[in-house]
Amino acid sequence: MGFIAALGRFNRGIERALNVVLLLLLAGFILLILYQIASRNLGVLPTVHATEELSRFAFQWMIMLGTAIGVLHADHFVLEAFARHTWMGRLTRVLRDLACLSVGVIFIVFGQAFAASGFNRIASASQLPMVVTYSAFLVCGVLIVLFSLQRLLLGATRGMDVMEGELDTPSNIDETAPPTADIDTPPTARNDPQEKRS
Repeated sequence: MGFIAALGRFNRGIERALNVVLLLLLAGFILLILYQIASRNLGVLPTVHATEELSRFAFQWMIMLGTAIGVLHADHFVLEAFARHTWMGRLTRVLRDLACLSVGVIFIVFGQAFAASGFNRIASASQLPMVVTYSAFLVCGVLIVLFSLQRLLLGATRGMDVMEGELDTPSNIDETAPPTADIDTPPTARNDPQEKRS
């Protein structure tokens, strides 16, 4: 239990840092794109060809880091074929987290060689080593493994519902809640004043 708590604290720290990094990447991405647009349409600004490469690098990192956070909270695309409270629903949710863990391991295994190949390549406009962008897959794989492990260990020790509540996992519509609009209520159950008159 101590390992799971330590992993949870470690992952919370990573998530907070990732939120800051993602915000900075998004701001940098927007500023680079705005500069590209302004420099093409205004003659006073010099054209900087590196902005296109740098904005692409920022976009790639945003995708990979955002993917890892999506795994932590299960915000990725999920199709629920079974009711959550049934054993098949629980099994498919465990399989989902195991599949994410497997993808993380694949990213680590193949991402190492991919990142290493970036040391021998230089970006043409920005002159940055391509390891700057190639390492995004390796980093994403490590984060996915950490986050998937936390989900699986919490689910195994405290139950799926507790784990999903603790990690703010989106859930399906609460089936016990009363209807919120006429569209949720079948026509036969509505109080129709015209039917009362006849």
